[in-house]
Amino acid sequence: MRHFFLPGLCLMGAFALSACTDQTARVQKAVQSVKASDEQSLNEIMLTVADPREAVAYFQKGAAAKPNDMSMLRGLAKSLVRAQEPEQGAEVWAHIVSMPGATNEDRVAQADALIRANKWKKAEQVLNAINPTYETFDRYRLEAMVADSRKQWKKADSFYATAAGMTTQPAGIYNNWGFSKLTRGDYAGAEKLFYKALSYDPNLFTAKNNLVLARGAQRKYDLPVIPMTQVERAKLLYTLALTAVKQGDVATGKSLLKDAIDTNPRYFPDAQRALDALENNPNG
Repeated sequence: MRHFFLPGLCLMGAFALSACTDQTARVQKAVQSVKASDEQSLNEIMLTVADPREAVAYFQKGAAAKPNDMSMLRGLAKSLVRAQEPEQGAEVWAHIVSMPGATNEDRVAQADALIRANKWKKAEQVLNAINPTYETFDRYRLEAMVADSRKQWKKADSFYATAAGMTTQPAGIYNNWGFSKLTRGDYAGAEKLFYKALSYDPNLFTAKNNLVLARGAQRKYDLPVIPMTQVERAKLLYTLALTAVKQGDVATGKSLLKDAIDTNPRYFPDAQRALDALENNPNG
């Protein structure tokens, strides 16, 4: 009678082995999923808060181990740009866009790196090769900068306006647009755009400094009514003073430098040196 139990036992053993194999596969899959998740998290950390040089080393090692892993290559390109190596970053982006699976986002990033490397003509070629139907904030931001570099003002203004309408945080683009107007000599137009930038980000100091430059160029030597710390106030007075001196309004410049020195809660060596130079200049 015991022989009748053997087929059943064998069958049960087969089921147990199958269940064990399935469980092992599920565990391995789960482990791989955790590893992939951890790698993605580590990639994001390296691209945001890690030291740029450490990030470059990390992604170089990853790309060497997985030469066709586009996430590693993208991380390397971005890290090189963060590490102030845009030319090398552009080379990595060029490799990425030559690979199957490259996207228009990759091409825009390549153009961005080329602009940072001061390779404007190549950046323009890359942007021109992107399908016109691909419309993003970054694309129009770069298109505006390229148009600026070619002094195509109407085109630049159109691109800046389009880019500003494609983001909920347009302070940076309004600041860039204002600086473009400043370099063209449209000081009143620049002033309006810097005010607009500050309406979206009251803490953007570059916009505050540029606003003072635009006002100073119009010989408006009083500080604008905008939020500022005491240290910022001193720095803006210093900027205004140098603008006044540059325009030949030396007496006003001296007065503003003295205000800057008195306003700064700490010693302000740059302002003091500028004032001393003016005081010691017989023609000042």
